Amino acid sequence: MTHTTTDEPQRKASGAVVPVLAFAGIVVAVMQTLLVPVIKDLPQLLHTAPSNATWVLTSTLLSGAVATPIMGRLGDLYGKRRMLITSLAVMVVGALVSALTSQLLTMIVGRTLQGFAMGAIPLGIGLMRDMLPRERLGSAMALMSSSIGVGGGLALPAAALVAQHTDWHALFYGAAGLGVLAIALTLLTVSESPMRAEGSFDLPGALGLSAGLVLLLLPITKGSDWGWASGTTLGLFGAAVVVLLLWGLYELRADAPLVDLRTTARPAVLFTNLASIMVGVAFYVVSLVLPQLLQLPKATGYGLGQSMVVAGLCVAPLGLTMMFTAPVYARLSARYGPKTTLIIGLLVIAIGYGGGLGLMQAAWETILTSVVLGAGIGLAYSSLPALIVGAVPASETGAANGLNTLMRSIGTSVSSAVIGMVLANTAHSVGGMAIPTMHGFRVSFLIATGAVAAGLLLALFLPKGGRPAQRHVQLRASSEEDAALERAEEVLRGFRGRVLDAAGVPVARAKVTLIDRRGRQAGAAVSGEDGGYVIAVPGQGAYVLAARAAGHGPLASAATHHGEERAVEVDLSLPGEAVSV
Repeated sequence: MTHTTTDEPQRKASGAVVPVLAFAGIVVAVMQTLLVPVIKDLPQLLHTAPSNATWVLTSTLLSGAVATPIMGRLGDLYGKRRMLITSLAVMVVGALVSALTSQLLTMIVGRTLQGFAMGAIPLGIGLMRDMLPRERLGSAMALMSSSIGVGGGLALPAAALVAQHTDWHALFYGAAGLGVLAIALTLLTVSESPMRAEGSFDLPGALGLSAGLVLLLLPITKGSDWGWASGTTLGLFGAAVVVLLLWGLYELRADAPLVDLRTTARPAVLFTNLASIMVGVAFYVVSLVLPQLLQLPKATGYGLGQSMVVAGLCVAPLGLTMMFTAPVYARLSARYGPKTTLIIGLLVIAIGYGGGLGLMQAAWETILTSVVLGAGIGLAYSSLPALIVGAVPASETGAANGLNTLMRSIGTSVSSAVIGMVLANTAHSVGGMAIPTMHGFRVSFLIATGAVAAGLLLALFLPKGGRPAQRHVQLRASSEEDAALERAEEVLRGFRGRVLDAAGVPVARAKVTLIDRRGRQAGAAVSGEDGGYVIAVPGQGAYVLAARAAGHGPLASAATHHGEERAVEVDLSLPGEAVSV
């Protein structure tokens, strides 16, 4: 197994880091709804059958689901900023490929590459955790997490305006330009995180997860076209179960797994991920229902007869409200905790959908519904990364948030399939064309309400706030008092001591890594000005404490913790001269 680390000290993040990373998240999220305004015209634009044209959307969804956990793990191993830029670069290439073609197969290739960029969102959350001081972290992660909804909401009116007045290929040129701008801003303002996970990239695990996700998501997204009881649909579902079970068994035995399933089985992580699926379902329902309701002609008796652009503008408050919810979330979370904030967000979503059942008669009513739902979804989305970050070590932030983003994607996939089936089965046929009905729209809102109720039930099972089992501690607080508080949180259970040189002088900014008996990183810390460090332990057992600092040779010291609620004192004395290892 390969061990990678860095002695680079934590660099102070500039004030532009948060808006730049959030902008990158919004840019990649735009890819999900970029073609929604022209979806009904895709068969004619690509000279193909409607069933084939849907692959232009399905391919982006599948590649995003596959890439998200993989890019998160690569970011943990080789640098989150590096992988963020890589994701954006692949998206730009994909946008240019799509911009230069009207052939179905080439378009699908380009859209697949665009979906690859979805990994940028968990990578951005990981960078924020590694670089930002505690007092800025809550609102920053909230904004980054909400960017997936903000980008999707804002893309609708912008894409509708472009598609209505120019050639539809201009959508892809615009997306490529935004991607280039995001790359440039990231290079100029965002420093690489010094945090690295210990281990190597799990290629068999990545291939197994990719195969399992494709087998699972294909029948979810195409089941309504193939038939839910067809041999193809049922066969793919069965194959997905087999592949994912085998993948899980392999991951449990791997020395450096792509996804640490033991970590994901912790109640805080498990119930957060399950709740994320429900939030994803609820988010996508409004994106599917309101644009169709707004654009249906008034002659139907319930359609609102708005243009493509006006329909997009009426739904835009969904994304805008999510963006402005981030600072509200930070205050609520600081006072009540992310679990309570998630519950509040789900309750607001339930109010939005419940009220929306009777608010479908005018355009202003859809705007009101969008605002309420945006506030609720913004609070819920903002809570998810905080719950994940609080339950996993810093070295696994990228992979863990990647998996959480994947859960949201699965939720939106399920939502798309189920709502599409509901609207199709309740539609009226007029002149050979299927027209969605008000009954179908209301059933869709009821399904979203049911998903929110399930999410609330799951959120109630989340553990109350407390010290995570493997928490990464770095003394980057805004004052000495805050630093002392951070240390005090960890002294009950773990290792603590000082890093000294050969003469007994404290060594500041030394990196101390906790390694378990399987050779995996179990925690890390950076020594303070007095040489002091504190590392929480995941459980009793034998460990190795490895320390290194610039100008000193590395040191490895065996230590044992018996699980009692106190810290074991271990001082680490580094050799006076640097040595090559």
